[in-house]
Amino acid sequence: MPDDLARAILGADPTFTSDEIAAAAGVPYEEARRLWRALGFPDSADSKAFVPADLDALKTVRAVVGSGVIDDDTVVRLTRALGTTMSRLADWQVSTLAEVLERRGENGDDRLPWPRSGRAVAEAMGPVFERLLVYAWRRHLAASATRAEALAADEEDVLRMVVTVGFADLVAFTKLSNGLDDDGLADLVEEFETRCIDVVTEGGGRPIKTLGDSVLYVAETPEVAADIAFAIVAEIGGDKDLPDVRVGLGTGPVISRLGDVYGPPVNLAARLTGVARRNRVIIDGATAQGLSDRFETRAMAQRNLRGFGNVEPLTVRHRWSYNG
Repeated sequence: MPDDLARAILGADPTFTSDEIAAAAGVPYEEARRLWRALGFPDSADSKAFVPADLDALKTVRAVVGSGVIDDDTVVRLTRALGTTMSRLADWQVSTLAEVLERRGENGDDRLPWPRSGRAVAEAMGPVFERLLVYAWRRHLAASATRAEALAADEEDVLRMVVTVGFADLVAFTKLSNGLDDDGLADLVEEFETRCIDVVTEGGGRPIKTLGDSVLYVAETPEVAADIAFAIVAEIGGDKDLPDVRVGLGTGPVISRLGDVYGPPVNLAARLTGVARRNRVIIDGATAQGLSDRFETRAMAQRNLRGFGNVEPLTVRHRWSYNG
């Protein structure tokens, strides 16, 4: 049955070993293995693990490298990014579908064994998800390229940008998670991540990553980041069925690499959540300087933050919250 499911998804039976597919593609074995590992798959040794689509992929990569547009190392880096992203996406999709099928069985509905039901879903939804995948990739690629183009026009490093980083963190998550069963914990994490990402996107920010009990995002200006932070507090902290939340904001230059952002503002935003009270937003001085009179800030006592020494955080609120 597992072979039937894999066949339905891949569209063919495996017919090539590692040596055979490398030879058929005209690619040195070591190069083929390097690309395969970059995608996140182990070497199949002498077993038949590759289908004709794998051969087409290798030939495509070989043609790109041969054209001189990008070099071998760049191809591997791009391939690794693709493999990492697709691995997480696939696990996410399978776990979601498995959960739906499990609940269907609990509700007394007809429930097929996973291999049969999984094959039915793959055959029915595979082409749809494939088209959506390409569509979503093109949309995100266009947005990312536009941001890079704007930086290039300003003669700035397209990988280095000044942004405000937001870090939203659930309060007492470890204690709470210890009291939940597996399903309850999974539901909590998914609800938190989904609603935060919706708020960030709607507010004009960009979600960077989720870490179970926290969400990291960036915004082009401190005001946009602060508005998003208050919206997260209202959305998550205002829901009695969810834990309270706290948000830290830090502004400054970051480096964009591997789909993530790195730099002092990222670490500082995370550290600031540690001194924030529940359902509050804490910011650094650079963020405060970028806020208009729509906001009111108040300095807190100096805190020693790991990696930053003594820092004077500030609380921030919308000014109208004081005037009703």
